[in-house]
Amino acid sequence: MRARSRIVVEWDGGRSVVRELRSQPPLSLLPQRGTAASRSPIATVHMVGSATTPLGGDDVELEVVVGPGADLVLTGVAATLALPGQGEPTSRLVVRLRIGDGGGLQYLPEPTVITRRANHHAELHAELGAGARLRCREVLVAGRNVETSGRFRGHIRVVDAAAGRPLLVQAQELGDQTLHDSAAHLAGRRVLGTEVLVWGEDPSTGLAGAWWSLTPLAGRGSLASAVGADAVTTGRGLARAIAGHPGWTATTLTTAAP
Repeated sequence: MRARSRIVVEWDGGRSVVRELRSQPPLSLLPQRGTAASRSPIATVHMVGSATTPLGGDDVELEVVVGPGADLVLTGVAATLALPGQGEPTSRLVVRLRIGDGGGLQYLPEPTVITRRANHHAELHAELGAGARLRCREVLVAGRNVETSGRFRGHIRVVDAAAGRPLLVQAQELGDQTLHDSAAHLAGRRVLGTEVLVWGEDPSTGLAGAWWSLTPLAGRGSLASAVGADAVTTGRGLARAIAGHPGWTATTLTTAAP
């Protein structure tokens, strides 16, 4: 299945407005409506799986454009299962994020479970304007309960377009048991969570706790990481990590997801 989706959000009259919203199965995009949406300066869009995806052979792309000064929360509503297709071909998901000067985007999908025999490739490319803010989360689960993990290869690239330099280039991989057992990767745990925060002031030094860490990047921004036996535990580790980020904690009351 081949699908292309696109969101464009702009600042207009004191609040962020969804100007363009196009989606195709298996990924449906549903904007928040009602009184809460009309009163909030932040636009919220939910990502809903309208068909089984990613299935081997699927080719899905999502483009998100946030205009200058606008704010968008793009959030998932259910976990994703990466499944093998006939003949076990590769499934592919590419997400492209572009944030204008002074804009903000929180990209918060639910966990992705890499089931046995799946072969899933994912790419995320983010381009930030001057003063743009980004919170981008990824939680990967190596197989369902008592199931070995399929193959996953991921690539994340975050670029500060105003400064003309990359902030983060990262590759991730699941499906190799030796790698899973390594203390440098999953340390025998099943779930890997990462969160990129380019959101105001960064910590002066790295922070770490029980199976979580927060590391300032060389340019601007920080990378939070956590591993755990399940998605809930890993999510708590990520929450502890970003709680130590001064830029995020200073603006949580006005910019956090509803």
